[in-house]
Amino acid sequence: MSKLGWLWSRLNANYWFYPALFAVLSAVLAFGLIWLDQEGFASKLNDLDWIMPARPSGAADMLTVIASSMIGVASTVFSITIAAVAYASGNYGPRLLTNFMEDRGNQLSLATFIGTFVYAVIVLRSVRAEGEAAVDAETAAATVLPGFVPQLSLLVAFGLTGLSIGVLVFFLNHIPASIQINTVLQGIGNRLLKDIRRDYPERANGKEDQPAADGPAIRADTTGYVQLIHYEDLAEAAEKAGCRIALEVRTGDFVHPGIPLGRVCSGQVSDSLADDVRRAFTIGASRTPSQDPHFLIDELVEIGLRALSPGINDPFTAITALHWLGAATAEMGGRDLRRQTAGDALEDRRVFPMPDNFEHFVARGFGGFRAAAATSRQAALVMFDSLRHAAAVLDDESRKALLLREGNRLAEQARLALEGPSLQEIDARHVLFRQAFEQ
Repeated sequence: MSKLGWLWSRLNANYWFYPALFAVLSAVLAFGLIWLDQEGFASKLNDLDWIMPARPSGAADMLTVIASSMIGVASTVFSITIAAVAYASGNYGPRLLTNFMEDRGNQLSLATFIGTFVYAVIVLRSVRAEGEAAVDAETAAATVLPGFVPQLSLLVAFGLTGLSIGVLVFFLNHIPASIQINTVLQGIGNRLLKDIRRDYPERANGKEDQPAADGPAIRADTTGYVQLIHYEDLAEAAEKAGCRIALEVRTGDFVHPGIPLGRVCSGQVSDSLADDVRRAFTIGASRTPSQDPHFLIDELVEIGLRALSPGINDPFTAITALHWLGAATAEMGGRDLRRQTAGDALEDRRVFPMPDNFEHFVARGFGGFRAAAATSRQAALVMFDSLRHAAAVLDDESRKALLLREGNRLAEQARLALEGPSLQEIDARHVLFRQAFEQ
């Protein structure tokens, strides 16, 4: 089931999936409504004055206009999306390409226009003018048929056209809003907070896994990034072999043949166990945000580093990234970081993930940000505040000490990068920062 869930998440993350799905559904809808029209289920529509039943020539013209305009709009929407993706990845970092390609607004907008086009083309094929002749394939004789206009199908085509106009208005507002940096950072930050709450559901300060004892290693036999770890499959393999497995890699790590994926803490490594363990790892060409909060942290850090680079020099974007990073750090600091696997209780686990300790997350986030933040007075002041606010909601003194240490390192780094009044402000804020931890 975990592999099916992964396949489904990867499918609907692709930009082509919803357009293809809507095209198929539109074709089914078109054939179904044409059949209803042919069987006379919609004959009462001809008696309604406000509908004004269409004639064959008028119906064909209208469906032609709908189909041609929808494929034109779909092409424009695709071009605008690609332009927005190029702008965002060029300014905010190539990692954000995944975010924009997975954007439901972009996917469903294109899907709506493609679906309406497919529907209109199929219904257009069924329109028949009066006096048209049909050739019988067996007798090669021409038979004059009465005109046919699928009134119900045509009415639905008008409805889909109205829906498409509404979607176009939405899309024209959605695209510029989606590439605003505050919107981008909000999307990353909210997803990171959601993933933290999902992966570490228990609120408890200071509880973390410890590195497992050494044992025989199970090594990778392929090259790429670990995109997903199927913990349920690992637990089944460990139970079948009567052993416990301690992982040596996290989701998002790069592996190649010979890199240990995990170690067997109790028992021997058989060929079948090694094959089962390797199959439980999905390895691909790039990292994905699924099951990988480090990827989202790296995105926040990358945006902040780019914003503080001399070529861009946008400290206020870096400040926003620091705010979201501080919120995620506070959320992480109040959680039990022992990951539950395969639904087992912590004390009954057969699979031990590579420990995700709080120090690791602080180093990945604020630690990666530190050198760049130290070069900017505004960013350094906000980083002190973000660290202090994150520590204010924690009860565990060891985790608070890690945030204090990060602030001290920031002050030390700033003394190498700044001078004059800017450095004096940093030193004054550092004194207040330290005092907050002593209270």
